[in-house]
Amino acid sequence: MRTGKAALQSLMLALAMFSPAFAAGKIDSGDTAWLLISTALVVMMTPAGLAMFYAGMSRAKNILNTIGMSYVSYAVASVVWVVIGYSLAFGNDIGGFIGGLNHLFLSGIGVNDVSGTIPALLFVSFQMAFAGIAIAIVSGSVIERMKFSAWIIFSALWIVFVYAPIAHWVWGDGGWLLKMDALDFAGGAVIHINAGITGLVLAYLVGKRKGYGKKPFFPSSIALTALGVGLLWFGWFGFNGGSALAANQSAALALITTNTAAAMGALTWMIVEWVRDGHPTVLGIVSGVVAGLVGITPAAGFVNVLGALIIGITSAIVGYFGVAVLKPKLGYDDSLDAFGVHGLCGIWGALATGLFADPSVSGKAGLFFGNVEQFIVQLISVVAVIAYSGIVSFIVAMVVKGIVGLRVDEEEEFDGLDKAVHGERGFELE
Repeated sequence: MRTGKAALQSLMLALAMFSPAFAAGKIDSGDTAWLLISTALVVMMTPAGLAMFYAGMSRAKNILNTIGMSYVSYAVASVVWVVIGYSLAFGNDIGGFIGGLNHLFLSGIGVNDVSGTIPALLFVSFQMAFAGIAIAIVSGSVIERMKFSAWIIFSALWIVFVYAPIAHWVWGDGGWLLKMDALDFAGGAVIHINAGITGLVLAYLVGKRKGYGKKPFFPSSIALTALGVGLLWFGWFGFNGGSALAANQSAALALITTNTAAAMGALTWMIVEWVRDGHPTVLGIVSGVVAGLVGITPAAGFVNVLGALIIGITSAIVGYFGVAVLKPKLGYDDSLDAFGVHGLCGIWGALATGLFADPSVSGKAGLFFGNVEQFIVQLISVVAVIAYSGIVSFIVAMVVKGIVGLRVDEEEEFDGLDKAVHGERGFELE
């Protein structure tokens, strides 16, 4: 009898091992520790890194408003994400386009649930930090003249109607681009192309700053900008390395390719600017860092070090062209170059992934390794994200314009938004 009971228990244990709970995975403490750190690094990138990067490039009378837009972007995204954004991005698939509402208010995700080898709630948090920095990047296109109230409303609607659907396409189970095997390791399309295109749309809708192109606009503090980029560079190791979702070889590859592209981007922008303009400016060096980081983001876990070097060089050239050539030629006022750097370098990075993906390091082959189909898929993903982001961002912006308007009045813009909107000053110079 005892033998029969033992046999029954063994059978039940064997069956349990193949149950959905076991199939969902088991928590790995090393992976969990790495993702906890990575999440914290990505969180730091918005209210610290990006806020200082952007604030230093804005004029002194708008420095607090610029910081405030980054802060409120992250705060709004954090709330919208746990309420509905995560569910729309990673909920039950609806036609490959969007997730369902099964995780509204994170319902169905308990403290003991597992996503791969990490707690499911940790995956939610990691993705939340991505959503936060994505919308904050957009703010760089419209600082110094967009209403703070309009920005808050736009941020919330954008996460729901623009960011979440694209995240589902690329990363959500059943997403149509994921099923096509579009490669986006850490957000080249989801974050940078998306944010850059949205920024360009808003820049045209809100219009140019008063006096833009007619008088010089001096940055408040290049030193602050350089410090902000240093924090972004540091945080990007969590951004890209954490996207492996494990403490493994893929994370290690992402770290070395990320650093290589960033360093090469800095050196390339510096050289181009030095030769063309006669000065190796610190703003140019740190802009090259960001261009390299953006360009390598979709490719970080798919390319080798040589590919990272090439992506770093070419991303800096693309970014410099966007900022120094394209923007003056077309005349749009993308204040802090969200489109010129994030948008254009994100587009190039996504395409470069389809060129340089190395099967020996990732199992994925790009065009230069004999797989022309991968480049075609990358091109389709870029076009799709540009079209959807541009059209829906325009619609969202027009809705916000109808509710509260988009632009501050001329007197507020002249006085500076720190004083006019917040009743504060960033610097006490008297």
